[in-house]
Amino acid sequence: EVQLVESGGGLVQAGGSLRLSCAASGFRFDDYGIGWFRQAPGKEREGVAGISGGDGRTIYGDSVKGRFTISTDNAKNTVYLQMNNLKPEDTAVYSCAAPAAVVPLNEMGNSYKYHYWGQGTQVTVSS
Repeated sequence: EVQLVESGGGLVQAGGSLRLSCAASGFRFDDYGIGWFRQAPGKEREGVAGISGGDGRTIYGDSVKGRFTISTDNAKNTVYLQMNNLKPEDTAVYSCAAPAAVVPLNEMGNSYKYHYWGQGTQVTVSS
């Protein structure tokens, strides 16, 4: 059984930083990769970052490029999302998601490509 558990969310002032963690069980990032998504109230789910299985290439949403970094610790089976220079518009519930098959890097921002989802962690950025 695949389980994804996010942590690290919270309240931060604009310009601050947070690091989210997603601990996985029953799933290996090396196999199919993993992604981070976010959803703000009244908005559609948005792909934030993804890391592909095998070669570890990364992809980011346009709104977070240069500010967010996705990384993995395979020994801990954990994926991280380092978020710097946070803005109020980054406020959302952030979730990690794992696919059930290989997803091309340029499709990792599509939520329907993912089969397993964590419960999410709230990030609130105050102005």
